[in-house]
Amino acid sequence: MKASIIALAATCYVSGGVPSGYLIAKRFGRIDIREHGSGNPGAANVYRVMGPAAGAATLVIDALKGFAPVLCARLVFPKDYSMMVLCGALAIVGHIFTVFLGFRGGKGVATSAGVFAALLPLPLIPAAAAFIIAAAASGHIAVGSIAASLALPISAGLLGSPKPLQALAWAVSILVLIRHIPNMRCLLKGERLTARGRGRPGTAP
Repeated sequence: MKASIIALAATCYVSGGVPSGYLIAKRFGRIDIREHGSGNPGAANVYRVMGPAAGAATLVIDALKGFAPVLCARLVFPKDYSMMVLCGALAIVGHIFTVFLGFRGGKGVATSAGVFAALLPLPLIPAAAAFIIAAAASGHIAVGSIAASLALPISAGLLGSPKPLQALAWAVSILVLIRHIPNMRCLLKGERLTARGRGRPGTAP
């Protein structure tokens, strides 16, 4: 049993770390996405740099990287929330700190959405609504991501979700907020983040 847990955990981390945005940009745009836009290899930056099709493809794949590990954990360890939490968390960590890009990956929003689509589908609905409303009102995907990351654990608590899943929702929310600190600084200054991490006047990410 221990070997199967180790194998599953390692698989979740590695699969979560597959840099889909980087690979899509390399294959179809012949560019290193880390050198363009915000420099982030996630779906939002791929969308800004390469357009809706590439951005949507990255979003779907990144979400599946979160959904599939949780589904596997549910099949292998039915009703074991601790394993589902572990596999979901490792997929998110694998995406953010991907071994394939020197441990510098995306911000984890799409992969987290995939994880919670499998774990907390009902609480994810108000979180998704918060994302859409905040992003549309502000014109910034980052604002929508921040709003969704705050709404998810709150809605999970209000809907009485299992405590381990609420704990994961709060942990991921904090992690996503930390990853968005550069974006928040640029938003407050009215700047956008460059690939080198320096803000410059313009539209924030």
